[in-house]
Amino acid sequence: MVHSPDLSDYAAKMRRLAQTGVDLEVDARFIDMLAPRGASILDIGCGIGSAVAALRTAGHRAFGVDPTPEVLQVATDLFDAAWFRQLSATDLSPGTMTDHRLPKNFDLILMSGNVPAFLTRAELSRAFAAADELLAPGSRLVVGTTTHRRGGPADLDHCAAGTSLRLEHRYGDWHLGAFDSESPWSVSIYLAQGNRRTADGPDGIHVLPPE
Repeated sequence: MVHSPDLSDYAAKMRRLAQTGVDLEVDARFIDMLAPRGASILDIGCGIGSAVAALRTAGHRAFGVDPTPEVLQVATDLFDAAWFRQLSATDLSPGTMTDHRLPKNFDLILMSGNVPAFLTRAELSRAFAAADELLAPGSRLVVGTTTHRRGGPADLDHCAAGTSLRLEHRYGDWHLGAFDSESPWSVSIYLAQGNRRTADGPDGIHVLPPE
Protein backbone atom coordinates (compact mmCIF):
# COMPACT_ATOMS: atom_id res chain seq x y z
CA MET A 1 0.00 0.00 0.00
CA VAL A 2 1.20 3.51 -0.83
CA HIS A 3 2.25 5.68 2.13
CA SER A 4 -0.69 7.64 3.52
CA PRO A 5 -0.88 10.68 5.80
CA ASP A 6 -1.44 10.53 9.56
CA LEU A 7 -4.64 8.50 9.79
CA SER A 8 -5.42 9.56 13.35
CA ASP A 9 -5.68 13.17 12.18
CA TYR A 10 -7.73 12.09 9.17
CA ALA A 11 -10.11 10.07 11.35
CA ALA A 12 -10.58 13.03 13.72
CA LYS A 13 -11.24 15.37 10.79
CA MET A 14 -13.85 13.03 9.28
CA ARG A 15 -15.53 12.60 12.66
CA ARG A 16 -15.84 16.40 12.95
CA LEU A 17 -17.31 16.66 9.45
CA ALA A 18 -19.88 13.96 10.15
CA GLN A 19 -20.88 15.44 13.49
CA THR A 20 -21.30 18.95 12.06
CA GLY A 21 -23.68 17.78 9.34
CA VAL A 22 -21.42 18.01 6.27
CA ASP A 23 -22.97 16.05 3.40
CA LEU A 24 -20.83 12.91 3.09
CA GLU A 25 -23.48 10.83 1.33
CA VAL A 26 -23.41 11.99 -2.30
CA ASP A 27 -21.80 8.74 -3.45
CA ALA A 28 -24.46 6.75 -1.57
CA ARG A 29 -27.25 8.60 -3.37
CA PHE A 30 -25.60 7.78 -6.70
CA ILE A 31 -25.31 4.11 -5.72
CA ASP A 32 -28.91 3.99 -4.49
CA MET A 33 -30.03 5.17 -7.94
CA LEU A 34 -28.07 2.37 -9.67
CA ALA A 35 -28.81 -0.51 -7.36
CA PRO A 36 -31.93 -2.69 -7.26
CA ARG A 37 -34.01 -2.32 -4.10
CA GLY A 38 -32.65 -4.22 -1.13
CA ALA A 39 -29.30 -4.77 -2.85
CA SER A 40 -26.23 -6.38 -1.32
CA ILE A 41 -23.54 -3.69 -1.49
CA LEU A 42 -19.87 -3.69 -0.48
CA ASP A 43 -17.99 -0.43 0.13
CA ILE A 44 -14.25 -1.07 -0.24
CA GLY A 45 -12.28 1.49 1.78
CA CYS A 46 -15.43 2.62 3.56
CA GLY A 47 -13.69 5.12 5.84
CA ILE A 48 -15.98 6.36 8.59
CA GLY A 49 -18.94 4.51 7.10
CA SER A 50 -21.17 7.37 5.93
CA ALA A 51 -22.02 5.73 2.60
CA VAL A 52 -22.74 2.37 4.25
CA ALA A 53 -25.05 4.03 6.78
CA ALA A 54 -26.89 6.00 4.10
CA LEU A 55 -27.36 2.88 1.98
CA ARG A 56 -28.65 1.00 5.02
CA THR A 57 -31.18 3.79 5.60
CA ALA A 58 -32.27 3.40 1.96
CA GLY A 59 -33.01 -0.28 2.60
CA HIS A 60 -29.89 -1.94 1.21
CA ARG A 61 -27.82 -4.69 2.81
CA ALA A 62 -24.62 -2.65 2.79
CA PHE A 63 -21.28 -3.51 4.39
CA GLY A 64 -17.99 -1.65 4.56
CA VAL A 65 -14.39 -2.85 4.73
CA ASP A 66 -11.37 -0.73 5.58
CA PRO A 67 -7.84 -1.67 6.70
CA THR A 68 -7.40 1.29 9.06
CA PRO A 69 -8.38 0.78 12.71
CA GLU A 70 -8.36 4.51 13.50
CA VAL A 71 -10.92 5.21 10.79
CA LEU A 72 -13.03 2.14 11.48
CA GLN A 73 -13.22 3.18 15.13
CA VAL A 74 -15.08 6.31 14.02
CA ALA A 75 -17.40 4.19 11.86
CA THR A 76 -18.27 1.89 14.74
CA ASP A 77 -18.72 4.83 17.12
CA LEU A 78 -21.15 6.57 14.76
CA PHE A 79 -22.96 3.57 13.28
CA ASP A 80 -23.68 -0.13 13.83
CA ALA A 81 -20.39 -2.01 14.26
CA ALA A 82 -21.93 -5.13 12.64
CA TRP A 83 -21.81 -3.37 9.27
CA PHE A 84 -17.99 -3.08 9.18
CA ARG A 85 -14.94 -5.32 8.90
CA GLN A 86 -11.23 -4.54 9.11
CA LEU A 87 -10.08 -5.79 5.70
CA SER A 88 -8.00 -4.29 2.92
CA ALA A 89 -8.93 -4.19 -0.76
CA THR A 90 -6.43 -6.97 -1.42
CA ASP A 91 -7.84 -9.27 1.31
CA LEU A 92 -11.13 -9.83 -0.50
CA SER A 93 -12.16 -13.20 -1.89
CA PRO A 94 -15.18 -15.50 -1.63
CA GLY A 95 -13.39 -17.36 1.18
CA THR A 96 -12.72 -14.15 3.08
CA MET A 97 -16.39 -13.19 2.77
CA THR A 98 -17.41 -16.47 4.36
CA ASP A 99 -14.83 -16.14 7.14
CA HIS A 100 -16.12 -12.67 8.02
CA ARG A 101 -19.83 -13.50 7.70
CA LEU A 102 -20.33 -11.34 4.63
CA PRO A 103 -22.34 -12.15 1.49
CA LYS A 104 -20.50 -14.23 -1.11
CA ASN A 105 -21.85 -12.10 -3.96
CA PHE A 106 -22.82 -8.46 -4.28
CA ASP A 107 -25.23 -6.52 -6.50
CA LEU A 108 -22.85 -3.56 -6.43
CA ILE A 109 -19.34 -2.80 -5.17
CA LEU A 110 -18.23 0.76 -4.39
CA MET A 111 -14.67 2.04 -4.18
CA SER A 112 -14.74 5.76 -3.47
CA GLY A 113 -12.88 8.54 -1.70
CA ASN A 114 -9.56 8.11 -3.55
CA VAL A 115 -9.01 4.51 -2.40
CA PRO A 116 -7.18 3.67 -5.68
CA ALA A 117 -4.68 6.49 -5.04
CA PHE A 118 -3.39 4.62 -1.98
CA LEU A 119 -2.93 1.27 -3.74
CA THR A 120 -0.04 0.18 -5.92
CA ARG A 121 -0.83 -0.92 -9.47
CA ALA A 122 -0.50 -4.56 -8.38
CA GLU A 123 -2.82 -4.04 -5.40
CA LEU A 124 -5.38 -2.24 -7.55
CA SER A 125 -5.27 -5.10 -10.06
CA ARG A 126 -5.95 -7.57 -7.24
CA ALA A 127 -8.85 -5.44 -6.03
CA PHE A 128 -10.39 -5.48 -9.53
CA ALA A 129 -9.90 -9.25 -9.75
CA ALA A 130 -11.61 -9.65 -6.37
CA ALA A 131 -14.52 -7.45 -7.46
CA ASP A 132 -14.87 -9.55 -10.59
CA GLU A 133 -15.18 -12.67 -8.41
CA LEU A 134 -17.58 -11.13 -5.91
CA LEU A 135 -20.02 -9.35 -8.22
CA ALA A 136 -23.22 -11.15 -9.16
CA PRO A 137 -23.77 -11.53 -12.93
CA GLY A 138 -24.50 -8.20 -14.62
CA SER A 139 -23.68 -6.21 -11.47
CA ARG A 140 -21.47 -3.14 -11.20
CA LEU A 141 -18.24 -1.87 -9.70
CA VAL A 142 -18.32 1.92 -9.17
CA VAL A 143 -15.04 3.77 -8.55
CA GLY A 144 -14.85 7.45 -7.58
CA THR A 145 -11.36 8.95 -7.49
CA THR A 146 -9.14 11.88 -8.47
CA THR A 147 -8.39 11.87 -12.21
CA HIS A 148 -4.79 13.04 -12.33
CA ARG A 149 -3.26 10.89 -9.60
CA ARG A 150 -2.20 7.28 -9.12
CA GLY A 151 -5.29 5.10 -9.53
CA GLY A 152 -6.97 7.49 -11.99
CA PRO A 153 -9.04 6.38 -15.00
CA ALA A 154 -6.07 5.14 -17.05
CA ASP A 155 -4.93 2.89 -14.19
CA LEU A 156 -8.49 1.72 -13.56
CA ASP A 157 -9.01 0.75 -17.19
CA HIS A 158 -5.68 -1.07 -17.24
CA CYS A 159 -6.71 -3.13 -14.22
CA ALA A 160 -10.18 -3.81 -15.62
CA ALA A 161 -8.61 -5.16 -18.81
CA GLY A 162 -7.33 -8.14 -16.83
CA THR A 163 -10.87 -9.09 -15.73
CA SER A 164 -14.28 -9.62 -17.31
CA LEU A 165 -15.36 -6.14 -16.18
CA ARG A 166 -15.98 -3.61 -18.94
CA LEU A 167 -16.34 0.16 -18.67
CA GLU A 168 -20.01 1.08 -18.97
CA HIS A 169 -20.01 4.81 -18.13
CA ARG A 170 -17.63 7.47 -16.85
CA TYR A 171 -18.73 10.78 -15.33
CA GLY A 172 -16.94 13.87 -14.05
CA ASP A 173 -18.76 13.90 -10.69
CA TRP A 174 -21.47 12.12 -8.68
CA HIS A 175 -24.17 14.21 -10.41
CA LEU A 176 -23.68 12.72 -13.92
CA GLY A 177 -21.50 15.60 -15.08
CA ALA A 178 -19.64 14.98 -18.33
CA PHE A 179 -16.11 13.59 -18.04
CA ASP A 180 -13.20 14.82 -20.14
CA SER A 181 -9.42 14.95 -19.86
CA GLU A 182 -9.63 18.13 -17.75
CA SER A 183 -12.07 16.73 -15.20
CA PRO A 184 -10.47 16.74 -11.72
CA TRP A 185 -12.73 13.93 -10.48
CA SER A 186 -13.93 10.73 -12.11
CA VAL A 187 -16.74 8.28 -11.46
CA SER A 188 -16.23 5.05 -13.42
CA ILE A 189 -18.85 2.31 -13.69
CA TYR A 190 -17.70 -1.17 -14.69
CA LEU A 191 -20.17 -3.88 -15.64
CA ALA A 192 -19.73 -7.57 -14.84
CA GLN A 193 -20.62 -10.22 -17.39
CA GLY A 194 -24.08 -11.79 -17.34
CA ASN A 195 -27.68 -10.70 -16.91
CA ARG A 196 -28.21 -8.47 -13.94
CA ARG A 197 -30.97 -8.74 -11.41
CA THR A 198 -34.18 -7.09 -12.64
CA ALA A 199 -34.83 -3.73 -10.95
CA ASP A 200 -37.87 -3.49 -8.73
CA GLY A 201 -40.18 -0.50 -8.55
CA PRO A 202 -41.76 1.66 -11.24
CA ASP A 203 -39.14 1.14 -13.98
CA GLY A 204 -41.10 0.62 -17.17
CA ILE A 205 -44.55 0.79 -15.58
CA HIS A 206 -45.30 4.17 -17.12
CA VAL A 207 -44.03 3.41 -20.62
CA LEU A 208 -46.75 4.30 -23.12
CA PRO A 209 -47.80 1.60 -25.59
CA PRO A 210 -46.77 2.11 -29.23
CA GLU A 211 -49.23 4.03 -31.40
